[in-house]
This record gives sequence, structure tokens and C-alpha cells, in this order.
Amino acid sequence: MNRITRFLARPVALAVTGLALALGATSCATTANVAATSDFDHAVNFRAYRTWAWYPKQANDTEGGPARGYESFTDQRIRDAVTKDLAAKSLTEVASNANPDVYVAYSVRVENKQQIAGGYPYSPFGYGYGGYGYGGYGYPYGGRAYNYKAGTVIIDIVDAKRKELAWRGTGQAQLDNNSISEEETYRIVNSVLGNYPPTDQRRQATR
Repeated sequence: MNRITRFLARPVALAVTGLALALGATSCATTANVAATSDFDHAVNFRAYRTWAWYPKQANDTEGGPARGYESFTDQRIRDAVTKDLAAKSLTEVASNANPDVYVAYSVRVENKQQIAGGYPYSPFGYGYGGYGYGGYGYPYGGRAYNYKAGTVIIDIVDAKRKELAWRGTGQAQLDNNSISEEETYRIVNSVLGNYPPTDQRRQATR
């Protein structure tokens, strides 16, 4: 490679390196590149929960298709991942009319996002299922914008007796395609439920 070729190739290499560093900088404390966060009701004793069922008003098709009465591939994969993960946590699935301790619901979203190299990602978005809603926003700050697809899964655990939200986990990952693949679905769900049951550091600090 001559001197001119090396000179022209250098900005491209720096741009690619900058993009990789920028994408890595946007992650929280993650597992396998999934930004997973959670929040919960500190008054709840999560060890008392033993049984669970799917939230009765959960939509049948999270991909926005016309299907009713059967599930999309995304729904099937999320439900399978959640079922296996909760079973590993000694929670038993029961019918929704069998008086479970908690109901489990989820929301899925694939959206266009922008990453600002040297700045912050931004893109208004919203989620919803049943009577719940989600939303968030951010603002760009300098740098060059790169477009990519992001898949977000929100999992709610609702106290069945009180009909109140007990725990919410959110996971987001950059996708390779326009939809969440099987591998990505399990990766995101496992990362989200890795935060359940929560450890109440605030309660421990007051003892």
C-alpha cells in the first residue's frame, strides 16, 4: 500500500473505530450486549411469590400482524424464554383463573434509532399493552449520526391480588435485522429476568 492509499484509508478506519466505541459506550451494565434495567415495589416480599400466569389482557401478536388466535414467532419465543427462566427461579406456571400469585405481561418493540458518535442516542418511542404505557426520550449532542435497529422487551410482574405492578424489567439490544431473531429474543429475555427477584439494597441498608 503506497503512502497516498494509506492516507486515504486512515479516516475510514478511524470512523469505523469511533462507531464501535460509540455503540459500546451507550450500554449500561449489560450481559451479552443487552442493556437491562429494572425497578420494583420495595414493599413487596418477592420470596412469597410461588405461582404465576400470563396477564389475561396480553395481546396475541406483538408484531402488529392481523393474527388472532395464534401467536407470532416473536410471541412464541418470548413466552418460551420467560417460562423456562421463571421455572429455573422455582416459580410454577398455572392457569390465569387458578389464582396465581402474580401475572406476567410483556411488550416488544423494534424501532429505528440513531447513535451520535461522541454524543448520545436519540429517538422518541412508546410501548403499550392492556392499560399500561411506556415512553422515553433523549437528545443528540454533537458527533455524526448512525442509524440502526434496536429491539426492546419490557416484562412486567403484576401482583394478582392487589392488581398492582410489583416489578418491571427492560432490555434493549442492537439488532442484526429488522426483527428480533430467536437468539436475540432469548438473550434479551434472559438478561431482563436476570434482575429478578430483586435485591432490595435500600431495605438492607436500614436494618
